[in-house]
Amino acid sequence: MNLFQLRAFDAVAREGSFTRAAERLFISQPAVTGHVKALEEHYQITLLRRTARRVELTEEGTRLAAITRALFSLAEEAQAMLEANRQLLTGRLEVAADGPHRVMPMLAQLRERYPGITVNLRLGNAQETLAALLSEHADVAVLTEVEPRKGLYLQALQPSRICALLPVAHPWAASAGELSLADLDKQIMVLREPSSITRRTFDLACAEARVQPRVVLELDSREAVTEAVAAQLGIGIVSSAELGHDPRVLARPIAGGGLVNQHMLGCLERRRELRLIQAFLDLAPQA
Repeated sequence: MNLFQLRAFDAVAREGSFTRAAERLFISQPAVTGHVKALEEHYQITLLRRTARRVELTEEGTRLAAITRALFSLAEEAQAMLEANRQLLTGRLEVAADGPHRVMPMLAQLRERYPGITVNLRLGNAQETLAALLSEHADVAVLTEVEPRKGLYLQALQPSRICALLPVAHPWAASAGELSLADLDKQIMVLREPSSITRRTFDLACAEARVQPRVVLELDSREAVTEAVAAQLGIGIVSSAELGHDPRVLARPIAGGGLVNQHMLGCLERRRELRLIQAFLDLAPQA
């Protein structure tokens, strides 16, 4: 079946004229006439009756016109959908992040600039976030301390520092400025699990400086650490990228080497030029 012939017939059926059909399709009138004639000859059927004033559909032509109208209406609908997606009027973006604090401002900018875009956000730890991106369950991801690898495009975001999280009643809470890493030696602390990026960064810095805090509680979320600190169970550790506004606790930066985390916005290299992914990359704050 020749779709060019069907398209020409459909245009004539809609317009009732070979001339107007040619104008609709942006081709010459003889081309339209040739396509319709070839269609009729191939299937040995008369679809149109040509009179001096107009073109009329035969019974078979009327039945075929109902089919082609539905067929090409769907094609036009598909084109409109694809064009809207190209212009970012519609679309869906799958985003993964290892924490909400960095990604939420970017999503707010995306919403403001492209209100027709739907976003699905999945939050997890660093390993889960990277796995979602590599398995194409996410289009883009906000990552921490990820190693470069072939096929992965990474765009640097602003780095973060490790901070001590203190209950407001703690004696150190009244002072401003940085704490020394050595200040935390032998201090009672409540920390994330050892696989946490923030915890790993802190542990490596402590090992390098020969600082040995007393870890009495390990927790599996930032929220749980905040609650434990607020209950005065110990000093916590938090990334400066994750600071909230809880009046029960406050954060002080820790001075010392190795207490910085690098954050990245990533996507698969082969998908980097997709319009929606590129639009999100363009919104990211630069390092």
